[in-house]
Amino acid sequence: MDIFKKMYRPSMADDLKEKGLFPYFHPLQSRQDAEVIMEGQRRIMLGSNNYLGLTTHPSIIEAAHRALDEFGSGCSGSRYLNGTLQLHITLEEELARFLRKEDALIFSTGFQTNLGIISAVVGLGDYVICDKENHASIIDGCRLSFGKLLRYQHSNMDDLERLLKKVPASAGCLIVTDGVFSMGGDLAKLPEIVALAKQYGARVMVDDSHGLGVLGDGGRGTASHFGLEEEVDIYMGTFSKSLASIGGYMAAKKAVVDYVRHSSRPLIFSASIPPVSTAVALAALRVLAAEPERVERLKQLSDFARECFVRKGVPIRQTTTPIIPIYTYDAYRTLEVSKRIYEGGVYVNPVLPPATPQGECLLRTSYMASLSETLIEEATDTIARVLAEN
Repeated sequence: MDIFKKMYRPSMADDLKEKGLFPYFHPLQSRQDAEVIMEGQRRIMLGSNNYLGLTTHPSIIEAAHRALDEFGSGCSGSRYLNGTLQLHITLEEELARFLRKEDALIFSTGFQTNLGIISAVVGLGDYVICDKENHASIIDGCRLSFGKLLRYQHSNMDDLERLLKKVPASAGCLIVTDGVFSMGGDLAKLPEIVALAKQYGARVMVDDSHGLGVLGDGGRGTASHFGLEEEVDIYMGTFSKSLASIGGYMAAKKAVVDYVRHSSRPLIFSASIPPVSTAVALAALRVLAAEPERVERLKQLSDFARECFVRKGVPIRQTTTPIIPIYTYDAYRTLEVSKRIYEGGVYVNPVLPPATPQGECLLRTSYMASLSETLIEEATDTIARVLAEN
């Protein structure tokens, strides 16, 4: 049979395009900001992970220009060979200091970071235990490893303990969880996870992609939020959200980071982060460290958005993060209302399986420190009107 045969079969994407409901790949024609131009029209952006609004910060843009002038457009090699810049090392050193860990290591993308850490740490005979709503990159990292993958029901600590009891005493075990779950906006039950890890001799890794710049002391993330910085063994995060760039990082004890540095195939066999992206992440980290009030402003605006939705009768899932989901349940209703909201001048993300469980489709709204109360009032008015009409 021709391996391409499946590519010509009718698909859900084809059906949605025919119905005018295909919601993806809308081109931006402006900078990633609180208000954007998409397909020729102004939209209020409630669908970005640019939590601190740093993609347009003057000092960050200036840092990008300087890096391009000084280092050129690319590295043309892996970190192992000719692809390590002093910029990379400086960013790793400052990340480690900011996160209060001994060492840090940067990767070319966030997805690659989870692949690279987990596949290096979890070896043959080891176990890795994951929340069922962890990001796809975590699951793929587990699959790339030679360990045995076990998955527990979302935030169900009884189920996590049940799986921990299955791990032989002679086997190594890593528990991996999102710190902030990217679709639901809820937090991992990190105190309980850490306690169970200690009880059963496991290690803990937190994917804090949506926690850095959002939670904790000065935006240091989920572990800081819970006062568990010493108890979390490995931090993972990305530059593509609060740090306005692209790439990812791990932070941990020096011995752990050095082991991954010399064992991770996704790191060893990939070109390093380009100079501009590295310089932007470094400049954004410095802004975060110098201006922790941005984290507080983000919280104020997110709380204001929650208050607007409640006041306007929009049923939301209550969270403490800048991610506020509106559950729409049915896939086609979700796509219909997201289209109407988009036509009304607001961009939100419709989320369907496999990004959510079956029957739990939602509109993912997310907030930035660069928004204003006026824009949020306007956007929530539009969302409330469309939901009432549909």
